Amino acid sequence: MTRIHSSVTSISWIPREAVEGIQKLSFRTGLGHYDLPPPDVIEDAESLIAKDAIRFANVLSSWIEVENGRITGYGFDDGSKGLIGSTRVRVAPKGMNLVFPAVAYPVLRPEPEADAGAVRFVQTAGGRPGMPLPRHVKRKPFVQISGPTVWTTLALTIRADGDAALELKGASSFPRHWVYDGAGKLALKTGLIDYRKWYFESFGSHSPWGREDSEAVVASVESSLERQLSVQIINRDPQWRRLSPGDVLVTQGDAGDDVFLLFDGILRVERDGDLVAEVGPGAVLGEIAALGGGPRTASLVAVTRCRVAVVPHSFLDRDSLERLAADRRLDT
Repeated sequence: MTRIHSSVTSISWIPREAVEGIQKLSFRTGLGHYDLPPPDVIEDAESLIAKDAIRFANVLSSWIEVENGRITGYGFDDGSKGLIGSTRVRVAPKGMNLVFPAVAYPVLRPEPEADAGAVRFVQTAGGRPGMPLPRHVKRKPFVQISGPTVWTTLALTIRADGDAALELKGASSFPRHWVYDGAGKLALKTGLIDYRKWYFESFGSHSPWGREDSEAVVASVESSLERQLSVQIINRDPQWRRLSPGDVLVTQGDAGDDVFLLFDGILRVERDGDLVAEVGPGAVLGEIAALGGGPRTASLVAVTRCRVAVVPHSFLDRDSLERLAADRRLDT
């Protein structure tokens, strides 16, 4: 008999400029803080929580037992759990902090779906910030004091041959959720943040603990080079553009020397009217025309609501842009 283990982990963090409305002021004044992008590979979600580098994590770890090619047993590992950090609020210039321990909700695990060849495990983990967030809401009781609910719902299928597949079945619309495979490598991410929806609607029955999940918009992972460039772009105080579904960011053939960072949402890349790709948050676009001074080589069209950071290419490291452009040419 052989026992096969696998896992999937989501970690959730607040990117810079992700908070909207009056709450944004607390981040700009330093009372709260945004998070740096997590690493491409993680070893231990608990250490990231301890360092206040992420807000919460969902660790789904499970096993199956196989004999003569058939699954004879299965279950969740002891390490399968939810992790949620505290909210730290700076109250003095010298760094004094108020710490509000978060409220973790019970981990939800429906009965695994099993047959002779595979088992599918599902786990929901999350909770709410410990710091009070009083606000008016549109339904009874019309005022909420406790913070909104955050969560992810992960699925992991382990097959008798040892293969495993992961899914992000659902998630709160805030903050950003990244998902890592059993080797700790970044595998996928949510493509859309909706802070206002989360802030005003994610409480009471509107969460998995009230039997209501939210489908996650999932995006592919950008390159490590794009992640480096994204930090440069955000740090250069970019202009921001908001797009509705169907809006065109750039049109193939137009001139332009700006570079774009897709901060939130999904964009469709079209060339000669044909779909080339769909890209999600973290994608850096427009570098080929910007570097060469020629026309745009593709059109960029919003699939969902999008927020895009825009900077002149001269604001960025030219060598990095040239490497990104070279990689793109190899892919076409």
